[in-house]
Amino acid sequence: MNIVSDTLVPARAPYSATLKAGQVMRIVDLESQQAVDALFYNLHDLSERYSAQDTLAAQAVRGGPFYLEAGAVLLSNEGRAMVTLVADTCGFHDTNAGACSCESNTVRFGHETRFMHACRENFLTELGRYGMGKRDLVSNVNFFMNVPIRPNGELTVDDGVSAPGGYVELRAEMDVLVLISNCPQVNNPCNGFKPTPIRIIISEGVA
Repeated sequence: MNIVSDTLVPARAPYSATLKAGQVMRIVDLESQQAVDALFYNLHDLSERYSAQDTLAAQAVRGGPFYLEAGAVLLSNEGRAMVTLVADTCGFHDTNAGACSCESNTVRFGHETRFMHACRENFLTELGRYGMGKRDLVSNVNFFMNVPIRPNGELTVDDGVSAPGGYVELRAEMDVLVLISNCPQVNNPCNGFKPTPIRIIISEGVA
């Protein structure tokens, strides 16, 4: 691989990068059970961004799964391919449960958690770097996050299933801006109650 960048993202931290069409981003769960929240925007038109609804609807038409796995194509709100999940050691990834926030922490876990750091705040930090704000937040992907669906249709967050060194690889199908929140949540098991660092490698061509 011709490596463009290789970055260690600390526990709880935000990160962002641009990918040219054809470049590959590998996200590595170094210690296991670490949820990684991600957003995607068209680099040249930031009003075009990832659509969880369009992505899952397209998968359903093809008889695909409710989760994201190798082969999944992440679509924009314009119905265009943004990135393709070309490699995956985990097996499924969530795009329904959304990102944790200070507000949702309060509702779910009690007022004392109101000021705990959360993914929404990480995303807002990175969005500000590109002239965007709260109105530009959309539904995100939760890589490595285990969100089973109960028989009654409710979502629940369970222990992560990724092993140490597990990874996903995303090939850019257009020039994209990628925002990452290395999830800081400690009130549910999405990070094994202990957020850990991740590694992000960007390379030229298919890895």
